[in-house]
Amino acid sequence: MNICVYGASSNVIDEKYIAAGEELGRKMAKRGHTLVFGGGAAGLMGAVARGMSDGGGKIIGVAPSFFNVDGILYEDCTEFIYTETMRERKEKMENESDAFIMTAGGIGTFEEFFEILTLRQLGRHKKPIAILNTGGYFDPLLALIDRAIEERFMTEANRRIFAVFGSSDELLDYLESDDIFEGDISQFKSIGNK
Repeated sequence: MNICVYGASSNVIDEKYIAAGEELGRKMAKRGHTLVFGGGAAGLMGAVARGMSDGGGKIIGVAPSFFNVDGILYEDCTEFIYTETMRERKEKMENESDAFIMTAGGIGTFEEFFEILTLRQLGRHKKPIAILNTGGYFDPLLALIDRAIEERFMTEANRRIFAVFGSSDELLDYLESDDIFEGDISQFKSIGNK
């Protein structure tokens, strides 16, 4: 399975996030998956890619050509796809992927996650979406989503189109399961929403 991973590009983050990213990459490689990511060498992007490299996994990097300067992009990708714009980059990552994972990150990571989530909600794809909630990082975001549901800005069905996990193994088990989807989003199974 080609799995797109969104995550931080910053190196000035707690080491626990880097370690979790490397672990995710190693486990993805061990299970025979391919990483699709934004091509960065730093932060969680680089951590997941290093884990994949350590495990001998296939890595597809996708980035705008203007990022191709010393030290920005991960050099050990199996394949690298250059785009003209950031919008083209996201579209290419979406098209190349069978599933999506959000790891800890900032505004760019949030934007990528919410776009792919919105496209799923609109029925533009039926690919699974999961969050790796290392150290409870996304708890405030999940509380905001729950508040939006409570205030009727979103429906409970929207909450069921993604799943949240504290460990890489549980998350990958979920993505590999055969019974995630049963028709439209109102029937989406709420597996692993912890």
